[in-house]
Amino acid sequence: MHTPQPLNQTREQITNLDNELLALLAERRRLSLEVARSKEVDVRPIRDTQREKELLARLVKEGREKGLDAHYVISLYQSIIEDSVLNQQAYLHGRANPETQKQQYCIAYLGARGSYSYLAATRYCQRRQVEMLDLGCQSFDEIVQAVESGHADYGFLPIENTSSGSINEVYDVLQHTSLSIVGETTIEVSHCLLGKASSKLADIKTVYAHPQPISQCSRYLTQHKDLRLEYCSSSAEAMEKVNQSPDNSAAAIGSAEGGALYQLESIEAGLANQKINQSRFIVVARKAVAVPEQLPAKTTLIMATGQKAGALVEALLVLKAHQLNMSKLESRPIPGTPWEEMFYLDIDANISSESMQAGLKQLERITRFIKVLGCYPCETVKPTQLSNSQLLIEPSTSKDQVISENGANTSPVRYSKAYKEQASEINCGAMTIGAGHVGAIAQITLNNDISHLALSAFEQQVKQLKEAGFQAVLLNAVNQMAMAEVTLAKLRQILHQYGLVCIIAIEQEADMPLAVQHADMLFLAGKQMFNQTLLTQAGTLPIPLILERNDMASFEELLTATEVILSQGNQQLILCDSGIRTLNNANLPSLDLASLIQIKATSHLPILINPSYAVSDDALLVQTQGIKQLKVDGLILNCPLDSNNDSESLNLISAVVRELYRAV
Repeated sequence: MHTPQPLNQTREQITNLDNELLALLAERRRLSLEVARSKEVDVRPIRDTQREKELLARLVKEGREKGLDAHYVISLYQSIIEDSVLNQQAYLHGRANPETQKQQYCIAYLGARGSYSYLAATRYCQRRQVEMLDLGCQSFDEIVQAVESGHADYGFLPIENTSSGSINEVYDVLQHTSLSIVGETTIEVSHCLLGKASSKLADIKTVYAHPQPISQCSRYLTQHKDLRLEYCSSSAEAMEKVNQSPDNSAAAIGSAEGGALYQLESIEAGLANQKINQSRFIVVARKAVAVPEQLPAKTTLIMATGQKAGALVEALLVLKAHQLNMSKLESRPIPGTPWEEMFYLDIDANISSESMQAGLKQLERITRFIKVLGCYPCETVKPTQLSNSQLLIEPSTSKDQVISENGANTSPVRYSKAYKEQASEINCGAMTIGAGHVGAIAQITLNNDISHLALSAFEQQVKQLKEAGFQAVLLNAVNQMAMAEVTLAKLRQILHQYGLVCIIAIEQEADMPLAVQHADMLFLAGKQMFNQTLLTQAGTLPIPLILERNDMASFEELLTATEVILSQGNQQLILCDSGIRTLNNANLPSLDLASLIQIKATSHLPILINPSYAVSDDALLVQTQGIKQLKVDGLILNCPLDSNNDSESLNLISAVVRELYRAV
């Protein structure tokens, strides 16, 4: 039997190994800058995704031989690749703009030291290896004024958060400033409850926080209703108030890193509603910058369209015609002009490119107002992904097989308008979707508690959903309920009692037999989009289907998957887009409106949008107004099972449904 060595000796070996790893990582970073210098001469793109895939595939194979899990190796090296890409971008961007190179930057940000804006600015400067002179401000207007007046070189403005959505005040400020957007950065937001040393949760009576963290931690705060909330202008102000408190009864919501600056310790961590919580900041300056062509660039512009039906669609079709990908669309009211809106667009393109210049000239002819806010390097690095076959875990019915078998067919594909000119119309019960008919579907996630009381609550919610204007209900997680068939039959009976269509989600192949018996329509979840066996089986069924796009799939791959279903005979097919992983955010989905336009132009099939995962409640109504102009055929909206007790949530959902039905 092997005798273990002393613990202290083992720990010392680990410490020595960690030091060696740090030295190797530093040397790797130095070599990556040598690569950037070479690319500066050869004018080659920063990223070579094919080489990255080959590198990861080799490392996964060698790691497996050494007993390392594939996902562990990929996660580690994705972080290393991201660091390498961002450092190369910072180097080349600085070389292209020598007038901006200084030993130190004065940066204006919201709040004081310790705020999330301060942390974002600090990391931005650290990557560029410059000293930061910080200038804390009390408002977004003050940040802009500091940069406009020359008191600061750059201003940091939070533009959006994955949990609470867009920060509308910043969009409003951008309408009236002459500053240019010259950069962006994204940071992880890890909310903690911060108190004085030795404070315990039982001691806390008052919580200080900025409104954004309060919104993002609403579930935690709801569970502690005895805590009194005090709003502050920034997280730094909240931490300062706790630091100055005479006792241990006060706490703040902020980062552990920021709290350390105020001698505060974390009482509880992970307060945010969403496990992954990120904030994106834009960097503004008095002068625009040049972005080298080998860097991934983003151009942000604002525009006001004409006051006619379909004006926004006409503008977005210009982007499609010039193959410009729009990664974000936001609308804000124009002050002094009721019912008119200004649209903010992020476009993944360099403003100096021919396609972007041609697109801007065409947009100038059809819009009432258009202004470029800035072109800057995109600092969100999309992780390099390997296929399941490269991970050595892919079944024979793989994504590649689906694409290859159907890609060889040269006759008109069944989903295309070349195959069928008129738009398809799908009928199911009282619901009609497509060919000018829009549908509203409520999404409910079931749980194991399907008692008599739970059924009563379900019926009450169904009644409210019917009154709100929904035509169908999508039931999720039926496989987790271990429910008897009679219970599922009761749920369907309740839905039919109120004239609602019963849709059941298929999240794994085992769901299919039970769902087919009790559903009026099936919903094929996105994670099954590449499962050819399941798609083939669904194609033989006589009931309508909804196929959700996989969040890592292109729209071409979605349409390829539809051909598998249609080729088996079932023509009652509806598409659904719930968002994709993008350069803006590698962890949470974003609505791909550009692909929606392409699908509508290419296919006769109806398409639904499910904004539940990509759009915050605050932005849901505004986004619906924009989505509707793109001629979407309906929405799927998340309606938690206990929403009958939440009048505010129900009112919002009802307003969204009314907006969907209102004529454009």
